[in-house]
Amino acid sequence: MTSIVIPAHNEGRVIGRLLDALLADPPDSGTDIVVVCNGCTDDTARVAAARGPRVRVVEIPTPSKHAALRVGDEHARGFPRLYVDADVVVGAADVRALAGALARNPGLLAAAPGRDIPLAGCAWPVRAYYRVWQRLPAVREGLFGRGVIAVSEPGHARIAALPPLMADDLAASLAFGPGERRVVEAARVVVHPPRTWSDLIKRRIRAVTSSAEVERFQAAHPAGGPDAGMDGTVGKGRAVGKGRAGASVPSARTGAADLRALLRARPGLFPAVVVFVAAAVAARRGARGAIRSGDFSTWLRDESSRGV
Repeated sequence: MTSIVIPAHNEGRVIGRLLDALLADPPDSGTDIVVVCNGCTDDTARVAAARGPRVRVVEIPTPSKHAALRVGDEHARGFPRLYVDADVVVGAADVRALAGALARNPGLLAAAPGRDIPLAGCAWPVRAYYRVWQRLPAVREGLFGRGVIAVSEPGHARIAALPPLMADDLAASLAFGPGERRVVEAARVVVHPPRTWSDLIKRRIRAVTSSAEVERFQAAHPAGGPDAGMDGTVGKGRAVGKGRAGASVPSARTGAADLRALLRARPGLFPAVVVFVAAAVAARRGARGAIRSGDFSTWLRDESSRGV
């Protein structure tokens, strides 16, 4: 049985479209769907429950994605197991493709779908930013930024060792070496982008802040340590940081070399790269205070992508 865990905090406007896509298979498909409404003050639970008995709704009072994932694990019935953000759209056929990839490849511990980002209706700087972002090696190869990750039972044991981190998808992606994780392009997920520049910067500030938290964790627990939950394998060509005692740690950071390589291959992207760099600078400035104070719990939420 494939289990799907959906943590949801005030996602009443969008969770219906996800559940409708997941429920496209017949009732005897064997898919187990658990929606964990965490600290909701809207109608998320009612919208999810209205989809019928195939969707089990669990409510907890704490607005915490990490807590919701753990509660979802307690109620989930099988493997492979998918963790799906409530604001993306992934269908039943895509779930089957991910589960099939894990079943056919015993050494594969984690998988994620290919990413579709509909940019119609977004401000032109947002479109320019994503023209660059989607082409970056770390973004193409990593499991993060997709809102969906599927794990086998051994893969689940790997990520269950991770502590509460804002960038849970980034930490999960870095927990697996290149041979243990895969982007399954036959499966697709629709990730709705921010529609305005200000909402894009909110997202990027959150990304910079949460990445800093992951890096602090890696530095405190050198990769490969018994309590780190990360395997220490660095993807080919990716940046490498140093943990305590000089241990190498995997990183998904984008460097100047990545952008130079992109421009050599596609010189026409120069204006978009300028926008990308401007967004990166703005995000770093916006994240300074939170990083300095160690505030890794304030979630800057983009509401514009939830209005589509």
